[in-house]
Amino acid sequence: MEQAIKDYWRRNVRLKLILLSIWALVSIVLSILMINVLNEASIGGFPLGFWMAQQGSIFVFVILIFVYARTMDRYDTELEATLQGMAGGSA
Repeated sequence: MEQAIKDYWRRNVRLKLILLSIWALVSIVLSILMINVLNEASIGGFPLGFWMAQQGSIFVFVILIFVYARTMDRYDTELEATLQGMAGGSA
């Protein structure tokens, strides 16, 4: 049982690190460091760098929240099934 819980938390932390890395990439690299390169293109008449800093980062962040929630729901379901299987097998 302890191993199942450790695996669950390992997967949880790994997911957080991946999603936070994506968020940092979009928020810092694309919105700040590459703004001059991105400003060569435009969306709706606005430079892409400006758009990424104002809107794109927020959109990506909201999408990452939904990805996290859905993935954690799946992880929770798997852990619950594993723990119930262990409890049922030992009874």
